[in-house]
Amino acid sequence: MTLPANVDVTLDFSSGPIFGIPFTVGDPVAGVLGVGRFGSSDSPSLIVDLSSVTRQISITRGRNIQRDTYEAGTCTVRIIDPDSYFNPQNTASPYYPYVIPLRKLRISANVGGVTNWLFSGYTTDYKYSYDQAEQMGYVDILCADAFRLFQMAQVTTVTGQAAGQTTGTRIGKILDTMSFPASMRSVSNGSTTCQADPGTSRPGLNALKNAEFTEQGAFYMDTAGAAVFKSRDEVIGSLAETPIEFNQTGGIPYQNLQFAFDDKLIINKGDFTRIGGTTQSILNQTSIDRYFPHGNVETDLIAETDTQVNNIVRIYVATRAETTIRIDAMTVNLLDPAVPTATMLNLDYFSNLRISNIQPDGSTLVKTLQCQGLNWQITPNSMVVTVTTLEPIVEGFIIGNSNYGIIGQSIMSY
Repeated sequence: MTLPANVDVTLDFSSGPIFGIPFTVGDPVAGVLGVGRFGSSDSPSLIVDLSSVTRQISITRGRNIQRDTYEAGTCTVRIIDPDSYFNPQNTASPYYPYVIPLRKLRISANVGGVTNWLFSGYTTDYKYSYDQAEQMGYVDILCADAFRLFQMAQVTTVTGQAAGQTTGTRIGKILDTMSFPASMRSVSNGSTTCQADPGTSRPGLNALKNAEFTEQGAFYMDTAGAAVFKSRDEVIGSLAETPIEFNQTGGIPYQNLQFAFDDKLIINKGDFTRIGGTTQSILNQTSIDRYFPHGNVETDLIAETDTQVNNIVRIYVATRAETTIRIDAMTVNLLDPAVPTATMLNLDYFSNLRISNIQPDGSTLVKTLQCQGLNWQITPNSMVVTVTTLEPIVEGFIIGNSNYGIIGQSIMSY
């Protein structure tokens, strides 16, 4: 069976965080100076193409809905290794002695000459196994995106930090401190200003997440391996984009809707405090009367003023005080000819989705949600993605929008 896209897996044995294309004379892309990358002296000069020996790909990226945060994207690629090339002790291997952790692996899908990245990350483990006859060797290459690098990096003094910087500027300074390349960032300015960095020792990821939460924006790694920071205004503005239709009667077909109707995402009381500030407490009594108290405590925020913290806790509680029936996930089979391959490959966080489902009584449930996670399962004979969906992570008034532009009902942002 032919997949609807050409899926490629490449492994770059060079050191450092930068993903690139090896310089290849005559190649229309890799042979362009400034685009194709010369091999480093400490590794093979060419990126290794593992596509022909790949037997299974599993990719997971997304927001943990209960922890209310983006987590590291992970990937496992299973390859056949009949010649033990990935045995780190095999001196006859063309990859010896470069099979070590934290090499760069990328997965792409090409449709109509357009390359769509599905994952870019760093190897964390090589797990070996054999078939029952002990004749064929398999290697599972486990990877994680740069969140793992940020978690391992301890920061104390943030280079270039200063009171009054916006959250986006502070995130840039934290990335500078960890020597994460400027060419691998898409960082917005942000709307909230920060106090001076506390200068305490903590994982770099914690420092980045503090700035993200202080902004009520979004910080994550994209499929090309770049660090992305969206401001609060950008997150809210994404709600105005035209949604992609998924339904059983003409839109993109799906399977295995995961419904939920519970209280696990409700927050109706918040107690938030900035470093050196006074706790700002907000509650939604209507929600408490209906669902009982569901509280959240956040401390050591880097917002510059207590007024900012008060705004943060207000919009946070307002966005989460109510609940409704949810569609937490759906599965889409790209081998279905009715599924537009390019559309599915272009899905990412904050893509708007309108999902319609005909209920057993004949009524139709319609939910407009945002994509907040993608789980790809790919083999030579299958290509399936499970899309995690969520209500907005932060809401605001959008003029003219039928869902978020209703006076007296829609949430006003700050």
